[in-house]
Amino acid sequence: MNIDKLNQAEANFMARFPDGFDDPGMAYIKKKHNVGKLVDFAQANLGRAAFNQPANMAETILKIVSRSSMVSRFEKPRFRDFIQSLNTNEKQALADAMEKRLYGRSKRQGFEELLGMLAHYKLAKWSLISAVPFYFAPRKEAFVKPTTAKGILAYLEVQDLEYHPTPSWQFYQGYQKLLAEVKKQVSPNLSPNYAALSGFLMSSL
Repeated sequence: MNIDKLNQAEANFMARFPDGFDDPGMAYIKKKHNVGKLVDFAQANLGRAAFNQPANMAETILKIVSRSSMVSRFEKPRFRDFIQSLNTNEKQALADAMEKRLYGRSKRQGFEELLGMLAHYKLAKWSLISAVPFYFAPRKEAFVKPTTAKGILAYLEVQDLEYHPTPSWQFYQGYQKLLAEVKKQVSPNLSPNYAALSGFLMSSL
């Protein structure tokens, strides 16, 4: 990672918004993305007990994806159709996979199971597989938006991480680790969550 470029990006951003994401000038963007409300919704509806009701869990997942400003409007209707097409056993499998992804000792297993379900319906998209975990734990989980991820890797001259359009746990972990390293280097006002941190970097490109 090119630290000099990161420092320059931080300086440029703070020159425009001295208080980072707490700056009044960021109010419109914060309102547009409405991360806080979706985080509250996700955390209120994705408790361990909720996974005992697979049909309700499927609806919760659909609501999170549908309400996210970061998921493409072209992907939302296809994801809605996917959720609505699931039978009882498939909704149970979806709930089980998401529970593993959010709570399991092997989050990778949950990731792979979700990816398998999405791939079967030709919906193996980064935004769809990373949205729910991000809103559930926005300070730990990364939201992977392809154009943003590729732009950040290129701008920071990251050599040991290569983006691929097909989601993989290996890339996700590497990207998550990169954002954690960036977070350590910049002002706390630039990282209220990982999507905001990515947004700061993307706006600086």
